[in-house]
Amino acid sequence: MISLESVELTLGSGAGQVNILRGIDLSVARAERISIVGPSGSGKTSLMMVIAGLERPTGGRVTVNQQDLGRLDEDGLALFRRDNLGIVFQAFHLIPTMTALENVAVPMEFAGRADAFARAATELAAVGLGERLQHYPGQLSGGEQQRVALARAVAMEPRLLLADEPTGNLDSETGQHIIELLFDLAERRSATLMLITHDPALAARCDRSIRIADGRIADMATPRPHMAPAAQ
Repeated sequence: MISLESVELTLGSGAGQVNILRGIDLSVARAERISIVGPSGSGKTSLMMVIAGLERPTGGRVTVNQQDLGRLDEDGLALFRRDNLGIVFQAFHLIPTMTALENVAVPMEFAGRADAFARAATELAAVGLGERLQHYPGQLSGGEQQRVALARAVAMEPRLLLADEPTGNLDSETGQHIIELLFDLAERRSATLMLITHDPALAARCDRSIRIADGRIADMATPRPHMAPAAQ
């Protein structure tokens, strides 16, 4: 599902060039659950941004679902994300002037889905918000807003789910509920899940845990014994 070959990312700053990623090699199978761990500033989010096509690497090759992202222009990358990715961030990134239903439906409308609102209602019901369709983000709790964001991420049935500290703004009980929903939705759709987390218990639930330090892969845990081999 994901192949990174000697991926580097260098960004400019007031102090000069900063090496964010330093030669990352990584292969992730379809339907695999991967946790990305490491200290703040180690390059975890940048790695996810490169995989999502939201940041172009300065070196190396990124292939996702057999598409070489380096060969795509900005419009091509937008279509790639629409057709392949669901992204859940720590910040919910909901549009405050739209209802929960509209927040989930509008991306599908842009994609030309005639059933956008019916599909959105189904996905919101799946995350326990069937009675909150017409509520605006400001009328929802933090956990409810993150569930709207999760429904939006999975509505297009993505092949790859990316989650960057999705429970960072939530209390522990609400965060645990969001994680259960995330794993359940990924499993039901046979989607690959890549999750950035600081929680060792959460990382241990994944098939592999990859530790990033100073822009490099410092350690890669052995897959759990029950994990069946999957095709790339």
